[in-house]
Amino acid sequence: MSTRRRTLLKVIVLGDSGVGKTALMNQYVHKKFSQQYKATIGADFVTKELPIDDRLVTLQIWDTAGQERFQSLGVAFYRGADCCALVYDVNVMRSFDTLDNWHEEFLKQANLSDPRTFPFILLGNKIDIDGGNSRVVSEKKAKDWCASKGNIPYFETSAKEDYNVDPAFLSIAKIALANEHGQD
Repeated sequence: MSTRRRTLLKVIVLGDSGVGKTALMNQYVHKKFSQQYKATIGADFVTKELPIDDRLVTLQIWDTAGQERFQSLGVAFYRGADCCALVYDVNVMRSFDTLDNWHEEFLKQANLSDPRTFPFILLGNKIDIDGGNSRVVSEKKAKDWCASKGNIPYFETSAKEDYNVDPAFLSIAKIALANEHGQD
């Protein structure tokens, strides 16, 4: 019987209030979606185990509050992160425009050994709304932003419809794992 190596990966999920960070995590971990919006206070985390190659990976996914007043908590939560998922709502331009701030703030507060190689992923959420008719951020615009940040992976998701949620988090786990190997 082969014993799998266990790996714990810490993933931080950042983005403006109301973009669906908690909804994405709940869909991924619990396969549940709620229409009720409840602001995250400070931070919360969920875990999910998944097999990747020869190891059992435990994703510890940290959901952080999107409100400015909680950003000072960042330092403690970001420390030890293996990957950062930035989330915006494809129907709200402001949530896309603030991505640079979230990206910079994370890099500043996370105290990384090499910020240039730290893995990020971008999730454009809520693509199900209004059949895509109320969308204001094009896929091209998002991909151009990703290219400007060193070609970070991009997924369009819908927590409500459970669209692309599993593939996005699997990708997060794989890039975090690859980055961990690079640091060994």
